[in-house]
Amino acid sequence: MPFYLNNKPLYIFDGNMRIEEDVKLDYADVLFRPKRSTLHSRKDVKLERTYKFKYSNHEWSGIPLIAANMDGVGELQIAEILASNKIMTCLTKQHDTKIIKKFKSINKIFSHVILSTGTSDDDYERLNNILKENSFFEFICIDIANGYSDHFSKFVSSVRKKYPTKTIIAGNVVTADMTQELILAGADIVKVGIGPGSVCTTRIQTGVGYPQLSAVIECADAAHGLGAHIIADGGCTCPGDVAKAFGGGADFVMLGGMFAGHDEGGGKIIKKNGSKVIEFYGSSSETALNKHYGGHADYRSSEGKKVQLKYRGKIKDTVLNILGGLRSSCTYVGAPSLKQLSKCTTFVRVNQQYNDTFE
Repeated sequence: MPFYLNNKPLYIFDGNMRIEEDVKLDYADVLFRPKRSTLHSRKDVKLERTYKFKYSNHEWSGIPLIAANMDGVGELQIAEILASNKIMTCLTKQHDTKIIKKFKSINKIFSHVILSTGTSDDDYERLNNILKENSFFEFICIDIANGYSDHFSKFVSSVRKKYPTKTIIAGNVVTADMTQELILAGADIVKVGIGPGSVCTTRIQTGVGYPQLSAVIECADAAHGLGAHIIADGGCTCPGDVAKAFGGGADFVMLGGMFAGHDEGGGKIIKKNGSKVIEFYGSSSETALNKHYGGHADYRSSEGKKVQLKYRGKIKDTVLNILGGLRSSCTYVGAPSLKQLSKCTTFVRVNQQYNDTFE
């Protein structure tokens, strides 16, 4: 016999192990139900949003997409192009004062650039050095794979205390309780997603994760109740998935693989079987660990992989394709703006998302 928690069955065995029986969903498990619309054209849809953040009191306006802090994506050249479209970029942790100083356009795009840091002493020192010389940066992303450690919450609190006017992003987590804890520790925005990324192998290597759409829905509800925000990080394979994340309540959507493989990412173009490809790899992959940290310690394993993506040319075309998809999603459900999308959303569960006969 199950016990019930919030009217949902909760099975408990031997007083320890538990099984939650309610269904959790990924983006591929649902489609938007179309609704009558008064919109005359996709061009009438407003994608820009304005947010005011809980602790920093900083107000930001733009299109709430974020390029992930991954090699080949979280780069200053990509940030320059995306900023012209009012889209943000989360720089990799390897960007230091010297790299930032060399980039002539940084003073023009800083409001659309996010600094990344881990929680080590070296990471913290690097962050402090950057902000000492470049105090104009407004966003700090405190980013580790497992946001459930007590140490992480304490680190978020210490950064909040030192930088009370900065907008702090913290993650990654996938449950409402930890979303609330990070917000109470000082996070303005919580990053949501464990294992859904295209080059992430956490679910294979550890067996840990949470279907991304359900994580977004549950964490957004928890964050909004406390006056904070979330980023849906990972799991998007196409513009329709991006729209579903917003429909599920995400305030921002972070993209890695969808923004990879472009000229501006700086990756080496390789010719293979008459085609051009670019390497792309996860931040916890063996490739990344060897490149940035001299390999991984013998007590841990790689939780990412390296792939070869088809060369995609300029990122501008990809951006236009994603934004066009978002506008179309809004018109199908009668949302005049991205802000209204979640209010107009009804998801229907499906067994097949699209016809792949000619894939």
